Amino acid sequence: MNDRMLEGKVIVVSGGTKGVGRAAAEEFARRGANVVIGGRDEEAALKSIRVMRTYGSEGLFVHTDLEKVENCRHLLDEAAACFGKIDGLYVYAGITPVSPLDTCDEETFNQVMNINFRAAFFCTQQAIRYMREGGGGSIVYTGSAHAWGGQKDRAAYACSKGVLKTLMEHVAHNYACEQIRCNYLTLGWTPTEGEVALRKSQGETEAQLRKRAGEILPMGRMLERTDYLDALVYLMSDASAMMTGSVFRITAGEYI
Repeated sequence: MNDRMLEGKVIVVSGGTKGVGRAAAEEFARRGANVVIGGRDEEAALKSIRVMRTYGSEGLFVHTDLEKVENCRHLLDEAAACFGKIDGLYVYAGITPVSPLDTCDEETFNQVMNINFRAAFFCTQQAIRYMREGGGGSIVYTGSAHAWGGQKDRAAYACSKGVLKTLMEHVAHNYACEQIRCNYLTLGWTPTEGEVALRKSQGETEAQLRKRAGEILPMGRMLERTDYLDALVYLMSDASAMMTGSVFRITAGEYI
């Protein structure tokens, strides 16, 4: 792919201070985009912005609590105010607590749905307003194989990813006429900070996690942040201008 295939674009990343979101934000900048990072870890965001500037791109951090609808709207408003437009929105932010259907409490359920789905809904709402003014744009949701039923201990998470897939199809169907497209990138089992912390809390080291996952996943290893970057760049670029309503799987062959 062209090294600068995102030249001149403005891309917002919700949850861009950690994991795949942070790696994507830096990669978008390397490919020529100006990037707006929404999240709560200012120190991490500022480190990424320094990296972006070495690529000749600009970055902006907007402190964002995705459990607050007004913060979701503010993230997109600040992006447009700073750079004058919005070409792309990558919704990465999400949480994956243990949440079996028969024991999940209301607080856990609400937090999962607020961060994983409601925030995506209202970020998308505001993004569409700006993309419409600019003649179109690309929205990418972070999907999960759990959306097709999910494992027993991830009921709330599975539901949040399932309804996010429905939102993707809704946006794709109803806004294609405005050149606003939406796709669902299904991520596989990745040792992100959140995943590693969860497993450590359950008594499993990262090395043990990687070994166990490698024995489960058909392709023999966990996915790394870098495994998703080319796909994300493609989905944000004009090369995928006619692609909307699609489920894009990078899961090492995992189907739940």
